[in-house]
Amino acid sequence: MSKNSINVTLRIAPGNELLARRGLQKGGRVQKYIDSEVLRCCDPYVPMQSGKLKESGTTSTVVGSGMVHYNTPYARKNYYDNKGMGKQGLNRGGKRGRLWFERMKTDHLPGILKGVKRIAGAK
Repeated sequence: MSKNSINVTLRIAPGNELLARRGLQKGGRVQKYIDSEVLRCCDPYVPMQSGKLKESGTTSTVVGSGMVHYNTPYARKNYYDNKGMGKQGLNRGGKRGRLWFERMKTDHLPGILKGVKRIAGAK
């Protein structure tokens, strides 16, 4: 070895360990945060007559799974076809109506991403 040489040993942790440190693994704290925030932020957008559709989001979703699920016989029809005619509906100046997830993202995605960065320790 010459006087100007340096020996360096670099150890890189396995990918799954790196992801777990940041809470990015499947079902980790970042995914749980995203699922919870989607449910919370969608709440004022979901059509509500009896409240069963809105409640089904909470009762049918496994937080951390990466899937938010609304489980009623009429959930799909409401998601794509709801006219927003209720007292808090789109046609009355409210937020409730069809495509609630897409409309929620327009309003809340930057805040959700900011929270993800904070939880994962990103700069």
